[in-house]
Amino acid sequence: MRTARIASALLMGVAVLAYSGWLLEFFLSTGVSPVHDPASALLAGPPVFRVLLAVSGVAFVLAGPPLHRLGPVQWSARLSSISVSAFGVLVLLQAAYPERSDLLSSLLSVVLVAGVISLILWWPPGWRALAVAGLALVLATWAAVVLARQLDAYEGVFTRVQLVVRAALYGTGGVYAFVKPAPRHAHR
Repeated sequence: MRTARIASALLMGVAVLAYSGWLLEFFLSTGVSPVHDPASALLAGPPVFRVLLAVSGVAFVLAGPPLHRLGPVQWSARLSSISVSAFGVLVLLQAAYPERSDLLSSLLSVVLVAGVISLILWWPPGWRALAVAGLALVLATWAAVVLARQLDAYEGVFTRVQLVVRAALYGTGGVYAFVKPAPRHAHR
């Protein structure tokens, strides 16, 4: 159990840090506007962005199994760990096929919503409140990205906010897995 906790924390840490690799755009010359161009436009620039996204995807995929071991034996906890790995698979696809980023980003949001809802169903009350707030943020940023895309205004800003929200939620999940091991049985 201790090994699973350490492995999940390390893998989630690597995944979140690599997923936040888009922040390098502020230190590298990319030609991408952080205000108008979606963050996915960075994937057509320097290869470092695709490499970091791929590293993030691999780490998310690998974090799923140790998280699976840590959660309680109930479907909602299992869905949480499965959604982490599914998120990783989609991130890998996004790194491999950046031209499909809009579709993959929407699928990433769907997987994240499913994962956060599963957390709401099994996390204890204090942590559950964080998951509810996270769900509201995921839905709000998703709607903001869709609206910005439709209005052709500030898409860059909202896609980057969306990436921050995603990273913060997965970071919170990683912290929970490390500091608050869940019971191995379903709540009654």
